Amino acid sequence: MSTTDNTIALTQYAHGAGCGCKIAPQVLKEILQSSISQPSKNLLVGNSSNDDAAVYDLGNGSALISTTDFFMPIVDDAFDFGRIAAANAISDVYAMGGKPIMALAILGWPIQKLSTALAQKVIEGARTVCAEAGIALAGGHSIDSLEPMFGLSVNGLVEIKNLKKNNTAQEGDFIFLTKAIGVGVLSTAQKRGLLKEEDRLTLIKQLTQLNNFGEKLGALKGVTALTDVTGFGLLGHLIEMAQGSNLSAIINYSCVPKIDCLASYLSQNTIPDATFRNWNAYSSVTEISADVNVMEAFNLLPDPQTNGGLLFTVSPESLDEIKNLLKENGLEKFIIPIGEMIKKEEKVIRVEK
Repeated sequence: MSTTDNTIALTQYAHGAGCGCKIAPQVLKEILQSSISQPSKNLLVGNSSNDDAAVYDLGNGSALISTTDFFMPIVDDAFDFGRIAAANAISDVYAMGGKPIMALAILGWPIQKLSTALAQKVIEGARTVCAEAGIALAGGHSIDSLEPMFGLSVNGLVEIKNLKKNNTAQEGDFIFLTKAIGVGVLSTAQKRGLLKEEDRLTLIKQLTQLNNFGEKLGALKGVTALTDVTGFGLLGHLIEMAQGSNLSAIINYSCVPKIDCLASYLSQNTIPDATFRNWNAYSSVTEISADVNVMEAFNLLPDPQTNGGLLFTVSPESLDEIKNLLKENGLEKFIIPIGEMIKKEEKVIRVEK
């Protein structure tokens, strides 16, 4: 029999949370190995790179962006879970510099454990965010599963001249991030019953914020590479960007935006398991300076983000233009670059104070 709605904490019905559910980077690499060639005449971006979405040339100067993203609950409330999963999935279109046009729902629901009314709230949350993005939730697919899962398949459009990839950064480019990191820490605190109400509201606000700024970044020539930060953490996604561009990167740790309330939760060791998984994957190509708070950096740089910020590189000539655009869009807190792309070194990432 299904439990009553007012006693439900969705995170207790899933072994993972949000983008922390992602398969480990090394394991994913093994899964995607293939000797089968695929038709690619019109495919501008596929899984030969580690980009956010597939992109197909429509032949008229524009391209179709197609992406899928789903995960298990990162929050307890069903409506908020739907909002977060939708915003996270739509973000992949924005991360290519595109505009979303339509979404389909992907729902897995343990019918014998959780009520259909809760599943309906998840869908309603997604509809709310889709409406905010100006698109319809036009259909989808559902299954009876052991754990609750939800996400979207999203299509978008982009002018090919505005298409942004994550592997086209240039040496000397500045690195920007549009959201603070630390979501994984707070979601772990919630699952353990440690999260304060005011911090829960901070978490929900960030998790449901659309990354629609990405469409505006797509129109700027000075933005050389673009992605969003999700389950592999800031460290993992910057490594993808640097390696794909045949460069290394310096992170100025003091400039990395961090959620304000993290200190008390870090002192209670509320660290997601995925943080350790990510660090194990990336530690060999990362160097952290001795003058950095190494333990904090270890806990936060690989912290898995859900619907994290846009991570992008900017040519020095466009620095003022980008800072002005950030201010105009209410993102003035993020006008300080968090690092710089540099010539390829032995280590991919160098973390400095």
